[in-house]
Amino acid sequence: MARVKVGIIFGGGSEEHPVSVKSAQEVAKHLDAGKYEAFWVGITKDGAWKLCDGPDENWEGGRPVVLSPDRSVPGLLVLDDGKYETIGLDVVLPVLHGKLGEDGAIQGLLELSGIPYAGCDVQSSALCMDKSLAYVVAASAGIATPKFRTVLAGEDVDGLTYPVFVKPARSGSSFGVSKVSTKDELAAAIGAAAQYDSKVLIEEAVAGSEVGCAILGYGSELFAGEVDRIVLSHGFFRIHQEDSPESGSENSTPVVPADIPAETRARVQETAKAIYRALGCGGLARVDMFLTDDGTVVLNEVNTLPGLTSYSRYPRMMAAAGVPLGDLIDRIVAGTAR
Repeated sequence: MARVKVGIIFGGGSEEHPVSVKSAQEVAKHLDAGKYEAFWVGITKDGAWKLCDGPDENWEGGRPVVLSPDRSVPGLLVLDDGKYETIGLDVVLPVLHGKLGEDGAIQGLLELSGIPYAGCDVQSSALCMDKSLAYVVAASAGIATPKFRTVLAGEDVDGLTYPVFVKPARSGSSFGVSKVSTKDELAAAIGAAAQYDSKVLIEEAVAGSEVGCAILGYGSELFAGEVDRIVLSHGFFRIHQEDSPESGSENSTPVVPADIPAETRARVQETAKAIYRALGCGGLARVDMFLTDDGTVVLNEVNTLPGLTSYSRYPRMMAAAGVPLGDLIDRIVAGTAR
C-alpha cells in the first residue's frame, strides 16, 4: 500500500519560530514512516523555504523549495541551478505558530495550491488570530467573553477598571502580554504589546482559573480531549517565556485532567466545542478559557495550530483522553485527506 505523501512545514518568521521547530521535532519522533512519506519544509526567520531531511540542527542548509500555486502541479517545486523538479503531495501538515502560520496566510497559499491541509481554513484562522474579532463573534453566539477595548500605540486611554491585561490583538503565546494594576503602568504595557502588533487589546482581568480543551474534528464530529487547569503560584501564565520550558515553569503547573468536578469538566468541553463551531474552526484547535468561581466559562483565546512540543498542552490533553501523539497525527491526516 502506497504511503501518504505528507508535506510538513515548520519554522516561519514569527516570534514563535523556535517553538515551531520544537513542535516539528516532536512530530518527527512520532510520525509512522510505514504510513507516511514525509517531505520536510523549514522556513527560516528571513522567510527562505528549505527542503530538508527533517527538523534537525542543520535543516537551514536544505535545498531551496517553494509551494506550487498551480493546481495542475499540486506539491513542491524544488529549485536547483535554474531548473526545478516537482514533488507531489497528498496533504500538508503546517506545524507553524503565530503570524504567517495561524493567521490565514499559509492557509491562503495552500488554498491556491489545491493541496488538502490540516487545521482551520483562511477565514477561521484569521478570525481566531484577532482576539477582539473572536470575542465579538463568540459573544454573538452567546459565549461569555471578557470586556475589552482596542487601542493604538500612543493613544491616551481613560476609564479603565484595574487590573487589566494588555496584549497584542494578533499574536501568539504570551509575547508582549502585561498585567497592569495602575494607570501609571499602562503606557509601557501598550508599548510592549505594540512591538508585536499595531492593534493592542486591553481586557478585564477575569477572576478565575485558566482551563483549556483540545478539540479535533470537523463539523458535528468533534472529539474533545481532557480538560486541563493551569495552577499558578504567582503572576500569570506565560507560555514559552521560560528559559527551559521542557523542565517546567517557575510559576505554573498544568493539571490534566483538571482537578474540577466531572460536571464542570463536561461543561468546559461543551463550551469549547461551541466556541470552536461559532468561530468556524476545523481540524485541530486548542480553546483556552477561564472558569470563574460561580462556574461561568469565559473565552480567553483559540489557538488554531497549537504547539505539539513535548511540553505543549494540546498533545498532553489528547494523550490523557487516550490519543497519544502518533495516533493524533493519524487522525489529523485522515480527517484532512477525506
